[in-house]
Amino acid sequence: MAAPRPTSPQRPPSPEREPAPELPPTAWAVLGLLSFPGERTGYELKKWADASLRHFYWSPAISQIYAELRRLEALGYATSRRSGPEEPRAKRSYAITAEGRAALVGWAGGAEDAGPPILKHPLLLRVWLGHLAAPEHLRALVAEHIAHTRGELKEVRDALARADGQEAWTHPQIALRWSGRRLEAEIELAEAMLADLAEPAGPAPSARAGTTGPTPPGQPPGDSPTQG
Repeated sequence: MAAPRPTSPQRPPSPEREPAPELPPTAWAVLGLLSFPGERTGYELKKWADASLRHFYWSPAISQIYAELRRLEALGYATSRRSGPEEPRAKRSYAITAEGRAALVGWAGGAEDAGPPILKHPLLLRVWLGHLAAPEHLRALVAEHIAHTRGELKEVRDALARADGQEAWTHPQIALRWSGRRLEAEIELAEAMLADLAEPAGPAPSARAGTTGPTPPGQPPGDSPTQG
């Protein structure tokens, strides 16, 4: 009878890896800034976010940058080091860790829906309430918005010029090109709105309480916006 085959010792079950914590998109954005080559201070991350991320996602306060950096460091996703005595001014630089890069890869390549874009347009809110404002004031606001947007478009084009030919910035360039097209479209839309505002308007509805008028667009007939 054949001798029984030796059995290899069973390995103890490996502890299950805890799922990555659910982080807000702003935390992933800061970690994403750290995923590019080099170490950066919180101030440098703020400047880079203002030159890139704000054109399509987020314009952070410096306090928010540091709050996210503290969160990421506590999770082991980032590390920091304080500058030595050779620096004229002490500063703390941050870098992504291997664990942080792995978590970022998992989040960036995740299968879940990225979610719809959120539009909050303060100028359009003013125009929506245009029946309470002087027409010339609204036109001045739109003209100012067009001038401001043209300035932002120039900033995007300048950022693209600085990144031109640098392989590490290939995908940020794609995002910046999209931002440039969006700003061009924003200027076109605002110019069309300025032309709409130049059209003569009908009589303004009375602002007195209890006055009835035509049903606002999107409001069901007979439904008062003041009803509870």
